[in-house]
Parts: sequence; C-alpha cells; structure tokens
Amino acid sequence: MIHPLRHFTIKGVIWYQGEGNTSRAANYHKLFSTMISQWRQAFKSDFPFYFVQISPFNYDRVNAAYLREAQLETLALEGTGMAVTMDIGNLTDIHPKNKQDVRHRLALWALTNDYGHDNVFSGPLYKDAEFFDGTARLTFDYVVGGLATSDGRAPSHLEIAGADRKFHPAVAVIDGSQLVVSSDRVEMPKAVRYAFTSNAQPNLMNKEGLPASSFRTDRW
Repeated sequence: MIHPLRHFTIKGVIWYQGEGNTSRAANYHKLFSTMISQWRQAFKSDFPFYFVQISPFNYDRVNAAYLREAQLETLALEGTGMAVTMDIGNLTDIHPKNKQDVRHRLALWALTNDYGHDNVFSGPLYKDAEFFDGTARLTFDYVVGGLATSDGRAPSHLEIAGADRKFHPAVAVIDGSQLVVSSDRVEMPKAVRYAFTSNAQPNLMNKEGLPASSFRTDRW
C-alpha cells in the first residue's frame, strides 16, 4: 500500500499501531525497525518517524508491557520519537478516545526536532540503575525540570526483586531527577520494574507533565 507512493516527497511519518502484535512482542522491535528503514530506503529520505506507544488495556493472556518495551527500544533508530500514553488509556477500549493529548505529544517531537522550537518533548525514559544499601537509584532522560507525579502522591506501580527474581511491591521517593526505590522484603535489590503489566495506569511524569514509559532494568 505504501510502495506506490514512494516517488512522492514526504516530510515525515506518524504511526499509531501495535495492539495486534502484543502476542508477538519478541519479534516487534526487529519488524518495526526494519519497516522504518525500508520506508526510508524506498523514499530515498531519512525522514523523521514518530510513533505512539500503545496504551494500557486489559489484554487476554499476554503482557503488553513487552510490546511497549519493543517500541521503546525502537528509539535507538536515529530520527525516531515516541509519544507515551500510559496516562490516557482506557482499560475497556483498545482505541481510547483521547487523541488530543496524543496529537500534542507527537507535535512536541516534530516542533522541537524538525521546526526549531525549544520544548521538552518526551516524558521520562529509563536510562540507568545503581543498586546499593538496599535501594535502587534510577536515572532518566528527559527530566530537565525533575521528576513528579500526576496526582501528587508517591510514584506508583513499582516492583523490585533480588537475586531470586521474585518481584515485590516497592516504594519510591523522588530525588530531583532520580527515583529511589526499595522494599522491606528485598534486602539486596537487583532489578526494578515500572508499570510492567498490560493494564497499569501509573503516575510518574516529568515536571512538564509528560508521562514516563513503562520499563524494566532486568532482562530476565
């Protein structure tokens, strides 16, 4: 369907898809990245490609967090951007009606990276973790003004595990642009997961009001 259009000049692409791939999340990163690269080859242009991460939903028999993770990993491809929708999903509607915020978040990527505007254009994206003294200290990209929560409460939907790989609910404290995570049930943490289920509707964001993507520090 796209191939006949390859002789046209295009400015860029916005993409909203992935719900149908949740049962094949392990293949999605390679599939999606390959598609983007092949489209660029066909159009003979390294145009920007901005996409929407799928929203929370009550999927049957799959954990859609792995599909969101595959989308997150696609940001390694140059010229891509991702609008996070962890806060505007509908657990009973796979196509949530709020497209205004989706549009706004995609526009921030384009306005900043393609039209010279000065905006914070992404919510927090997990970068690194340090484990010591019974805590995990997490750092993020896109937290210019620091971390915050949408409801003013402590960050939610966090789990932490030790070497036994058993995850337990965790508590978290915001320390500027970092997150300090712990649990009295895990003496020596080795991994943290945030909103790593299909239907999590968490509250972590940056102070510019853009939500954080779900993530995990482990590859278990």
